[in-house]
Amino acid sequence: MTSQDYIAREDNFGAHNYHPLPVVLERGEGVFVWDVEGKRYFDFLSAYSAVNQGHCHPKIIGAMIEQAQKLTLTSRAFYNNVLGEYEEYVCKYFGYDKVLPMNSGAEADETALKLARKWAYKKKGIAENQAKIIVCADNFHGRTITIVSMSTDPDSYSGFGPFTPGFVTIPYNDVDALERELADTNVAAFLVEPIQGEAGVFVPDSGYLRKAYDLCKAHNVLFIADEVQTGIARTGRLLACDHEGVRPDILILGKALSGGAMPVSAVLADDDIMLVIKPGEHGSTFGGNPLAGKVAIAALEVIKDEKLAENAERLGKIFREELSKISSEMVELVRGKGLLNAVVIKPKDGKTAWDVCLALRDNGLLAKPTHGHIIRFAPPLVINEAQILEAVAIIKNTLE
Repeated sequence: MTSQDYIAREDNFGAHNYHPLPVVLERGEGVFVWDVEGKRYFDFLSAYSAVNQGHCHPKIIGAMIEQAQKLTLTSRAFYNNVLGEYEEYVCKYFGYDKVLPMNSGAEADETALKLARKWAYKKKGIAENQAKIIVCADNFHGRTITIVSMSTDPDSYSGFGPFTPGFVTIPYNDVDALERELADTNVAAFLVEPIQGEAGVFVPDSGYLRKAYDLCKAHNVLFIADEVQTGIARTGRLLACDHEGVRPDILILGKALSGGAMPVSAVLADDDIMLVIKPGEHGSTFGGNPLAGKVAIAALEVIKDEKLAENAERLGKIFREELSKISSEMVELVRGKGLLNAVVIKPKDGKTAWDVCLALRDNGLLAKPTHGHIIRFAPPLVINEAQILEAVAIIKNTLE
């Protein structure tokens, strides 16, 4: 079968809820992927930052195979011998009392929302069903009904109402707007992405997160950080919040928590918040399964052992410096932090960001536009300097 055969089969039998770049991949290793015809590409999307540790990292896959041969799933109806090991490891790794394990990032966000509301009623004393959660315009936290209820992207919410109430939307990177809304005593939490990834790697002003956190503390409001995409070393620190010394009250993780091997997500908080949820009030059949536990431990060990946060910090600076030298009228802006970066594209001669990504594919590098005019560049964090410079040359030659 050719690439076109595979694409046609997906189109014929699959729901049309994605518009993939036309390339059919069958193998991956480190920073590279290969298509069904055998052509090799740099992967500069990393499955939306799920594959920070590189494709098919031997330590992660080894842990997966070993555990898969013993026990994969018990549900939470019973104890298993891995969950406690994973919970202790991840809590100590990120510095929290408790973890609530889930699968996808959207599930973790939903968990955090339930936790914040429950805390508001049990601990803050907000009247039942009156809790409000502040969110930011242009956010992306997933695609469930509740999450799209707080989206400002028509593609996410149009045609899916009625929507879940209880959300207040403010502009991102606007401390004054946050302070105004925090005056409402029914506000339970502020949910924020430290960097808005899907919005096009929008990096807020320096000090924004710290000011927002301090305001939340002053008003007895929970600061919830969605680090599903920005966490696990992507931005040059273990967490993007670490750049400003902010410790979220509730931390949401996913994607690279498993190194891309399987869906693993987590919500971390201290006892005062986490223990408001009692048995039977929240759960997941697959959340905290023994296979996920072993995979996540291995994935986090790789981050630490291979110093991937430090690598992202160093190579991210080189990457942005080199991209800024590109001589092309199509490059409007280069921005990012660590190895989460984006180029804002100005259309020229009828060519758009999509056309640029098609040309990059032809030249051996895979990336994907977001919002039509922004290309996100986020390679696996195991990339080295020689590979970064080789990739920059592909991007430079393609644009120029």
